[in-house]
Amino acid sequence: MSAFDWQRMLLADMPLLFLGEVAFRALFAFVVVFVFLKVSGRRGIRQLSLFELVVILTLGSAAGDVSFYDDVPLLPVAMVFVTLLVLYRATVMTMRRSERFSDWMEGKPVTIIKDGLYELNSLDHLNISSDEFFMELRQQGVEHLGQVRLGILETDGDMSLYFFAAHEVKPGLSVLPGAHRSEHQQVPEAGTYACVRCGYTQPMSSGQQACCPRCAQRSWSPALSHERLR
Repeated sequence: MSAFDWQRMLLADMPLLFLGEVAFRALFAFVVVFVFLKVSGRRGIRQLSLFELVVILTLGSAAGDVSFYDDVPLLPVAMVFVTLLVLYRATVMTMRRSERFSDWMEGKPVTIIKDGLYELNSLDHLNISSDEFFMELRQQGVEHLGQVRLGILETDGDMSLYFFAAHEVKPGLSVLPGAHRSEHQQVPEAGTYACVRCGYTQPMSSGQQACCPRCAQRSWSPALSHERLR
């Protein structure tokens, strides 16, 4: 074997005509996936559930195999697509008839913010970092939790937020990045501070140290009270 053997690098032992077969196989995979999505009644890509994501990944794997490997016959791959379609339709039908099964497959919406405070039971079970969570809030125009009346994490990962009216906004925990938000265990000056874990706010005097009565944490950040910009 010699270095920079272009025949080996580009086509290996395949004849040049095999490129035409690859094109046909790719067209076959494209058509089958397209038909699957049309027949299954797919919604927007942002609304993929866990089960639907698994189906799509499996389809992608089968489509890739049939496109690039000359020893993968077409009919068995077509049977994979038919089986997945039947499984998908059966699962969707079962989910429509059984609320418990639907909740198990797709999960339930989770309340994560209520009246400007984090719901601690929800946060403890979420696999999401605080930085990622704050980023999601900032992208929807939130500067601090006191602007949010209700926050719900939907089953597709999107966040639905319902805001206080301008005159109802209360002091709340800042969701700005660390460079724009300070944290203290001993507060430097008198003012209203928010617990950095749950968002609970209380007035504190200069030099005071306190344990949050809601979650027992001891870190505090100056609370913000700005109205939300629209």
